[in-house]
Amino acid sequence: MPYCSHCGNQVCDADAYCTRCGARQPVTTPNVLDDASAAISDRTSVVLCYIPLVGWIAAIIVLATTRFRNNLVVRFHAFQGLYLFVAWLLADRVISPILHLSMLGSFHDAPDWMLRVAFKLAEILIIIAGVYMMVKATEQEKLSLPVLGDLAEKSL
Repeated sequence: MPYCSHCGNQVCDADAYCTRCGARQPVTTPNVLDDASAAISDRTSVVLCYIPLVGWIAAIIVLATTRFRNNLVVRFHAFQGLYLFVAWLLADRVISPILHLSMLGSFHDAPDWMLRVAFKLAEILIIIAGVYMMVKATEQEKLSLPVLGDLAEKSL
């Protein structure tokens, strides 16, 4: 049972005011993210962080909850999943349009065409890496991707 923040009298959890001195009691609001994350296992949380194209949402939720604040393995995977999404975002929304604009003048030029295909393959490779990480996460392996894993380690 809590105590009054003003006079120290014992009050109930639901009391908004102290029965002795009438002082307003601080309201503790439950954290919705922590309540929702209590029902999800660590392994499921890690898998959700690697879902291609939408795993960044789960990664941000994992990083925002207090439940996973001290779980370095789950936080590592959340950061790595977030960085994997950023890599896809850069390839799809930044590099690909720049290549498209540069190729408008030379539509049949073979090296430009090959470069465009290479970046599309890179996007597909990033998505495949996300799926692979989901599989490894279900096996509870802490697999570190070459550059992104180092960034995730530093972010912890």
